[in-house]
Amino acid sequence: MSFRLAAYAVCVTGGRVLLACHRSRGGESTWTLPGGRVEHGEDPFDAVTRELTEETGCHGIVERLLGVDSRVIPAAVARAGTEHQNVGIFYGVRIVGGELRPEPNGETAESVWTPIPDVTHLRRSSLVDIGLTFARTLPPTGHVPPIGVGGLIQH
Repeated sequence: MSFRLAAYAVCVTGGRVLLACHRSRGGESTWTLPGGRVEHGEDPFDAVTRELTEETGCHGIVERLLGVDSRVIPAAVARAGTEHQNVGIFYGVRIVGGELRPEPNGETAESVWTPIPDVTHLRRSSLVDIGLTFARTLPPTGHVPPIGVGGLIQH
């Protein structure tokens, strides 16, 4: 089993959420939240703002911890074909500067502010639904029951 610790920015303002578009080797686009792997020795609090800036060009301030999601993705549906555990730390982040742009030499092809009702029509990572659930419910324990995945959602 592989393991990944990651930090994600949930940037919501005016009924819109900031999403980043990642293109696969096959050319398909998947929308996700800005964020990614926490480097060895790095604080997740610092990782989320670093990843936000790297992927989108925007600068943000963490306003609160929204929650932590831990899920095991079975080998049958995991991209690498082996069971994978992802522990995601989700932060509510307010954008304070910068300009949207593609990630230089990176995976993010573009970032856009998307009306929240439009998200359900996008091919997206399950991380988007998890982050929006945290932002909407603000669970006092920082934990929500497992969020079902299906339809256009990708792991």
